[in-house]
Amino acid sequence: MSTQINQVEALLHTLQDGLCAELVRMDGKACFVEDVWSRPAGGGGCTRVLRDGGVFEQAGVSFSCVTGEQLPPSATVDRSELAGHGFVATGLSLVLHPENPYIPAAHANVRYFEVCRENAEPVWWFGGGFDLTPFYPFDEDVVHWHTVARDLCAPFGVTVYPRYKKRCDDYFYLKHRSEARGVGGLFYDDLNEGGFARCLAFTRSVGQGFLDAYVPIVERRRHISWGERERQFQLYRRGRYVEFNLVYDRGTLFGLQSGGRTESILMSLPPQVRFEYAYQIQPGSPEARLASYLKARDWV
Repeated sequence: MSTQINQVEALLHTLQDGLCAELVRMDGKACFVEDVWSRPAGGGGCTRVLRDGGVFEQAGVSFSCVTGEQLPPSATVDRSELAGHGFVATGLSLVLHPENPYIPAAHANVRYFEVCRENAEPVWWFGGGFDLTPFYPFDEDVVHWHTVARDLCAPFGVTVYPRYKKRCDDYFYLKHRSEARGVGGLFYDDLNEGGFARCLAFTRSVGQGFLDAYVPIVERRRHISWGERERQFQLYRRGRYVEFNLVYDRGTLFGLQSGGRTESILMSLPPQVRFEYAYQIQPGSPEARLASYLKARDWV
């Protein structure tokens, strides 16, 4: 592996350890179970899952570093010149599904690709970001989430936050529903401008910034009481999360198309979910408020 891959892997292992330690502290009840795995196609990873905790119904933090003889279609749809070449891909994915419907679900991901070409320098790029999926949203929480996102981007240029915020709004969108998956955040891909060191620093900032964005929201909402009505709405809305991940998510498609480990790839799905045909939300109800949040807007 290249020196660059080694640097990224070191960062991802540090992030995984730090994220898991803070999530265990915040949960206060359960711990992560670690599952180290390898795959016949090349490479492996370490998936950590926390279940039935004091805050999280399920939380997953998964590291992987995989290799292949050629990039799958999901990775070359916008870069056809790389089709057929060998690759190394490493990344860290985090998906949190709290039990309390007043605490939003959250997702974060940072990743790095290197494509090996004969008689040419490797092509490399970073990607990642984080996004928030509330069921009963609070303006204070969404503003805080985007403020942290804006501030961590600021040292890298004034255009970074608005550009990656828009990409997040565009990406986490269910076209067949004409609605956003949540209230957005940051999303970037194909990042190599400014050199490797700058891109690695930005990726570190995103990975570390996730906890600054998410922990205060959990602490504000974890003690709100809830009942069966809120639970059923949460399970229904989790269905949208499943729809996006199985229909549109590039990471899911890449993992499956590249012969990845299915159990770890589908760690992102909620442990419980429901689908109801022609579900109707009562106008003026607390549940109806969510619809106005599932549209792109400027929060800070």
